[in-house]
Amino acid sequence: MGMKTKIALGAVVGIAVIGAMSANSGDGDGDAKSDSRTSASAGEKPGDGAKTDGGKADGGKADGASDAEPAGDKAVEKASQAEQFKAFVQKNGSPNEKDAVSHVTKVQGADEQNDILDAADVYTDFTGGLMGEGTGPAKLIASAFADWKDSENGLVTVYDAEGEILGNGQF
Repeated sequence: MGMKTKIALGAVVGIAVIGAMSANSGDGDGDAKSDSRTSASAGEKPGDGAKTDGGKADGGKADGASDAEPAGDKAVEKASQAEQFKAFVQKNGSPNEKDAVSHVTKVQGADEQNDILDAADVYTDFTGGLMGEGTGPAKLIASAFADWKDSENGLVTVYDAEGEILGNGQF
């Protein structure tokens, strides 16, 4: 086999390998979830491509079939982390915890846990920082959060309305 033939054969094999690799890395049609649309509809979060309602305004499926999930599960799933936390405490908490948690305005970091170093933030409408009226209720909020979520190595921090730390606790 001549030198020119070897170079031509190597080039053809190289092009075939590059073509196969680029075809496999394509646009994610394999196991990974992918949304080929360029933008999300109003009222739809990006990445929720599989959860569309087929254009029906009432939330039902386009083919007329009913949803498999009960309506109560969907409400809990779509509720914010703060709403989920408040609902848990209203169901399971003491009267003092219910009163303290009524001041919660926002919860971040409670949905993704890896049991290595979990950190959650709870924001309240208390004012005054460590010297204000929210320090006592902050401990109740941290305790209720530990009842709601469980982690091997979690830390919940409670903040006042201005972002100052009121307290923290393990969960």
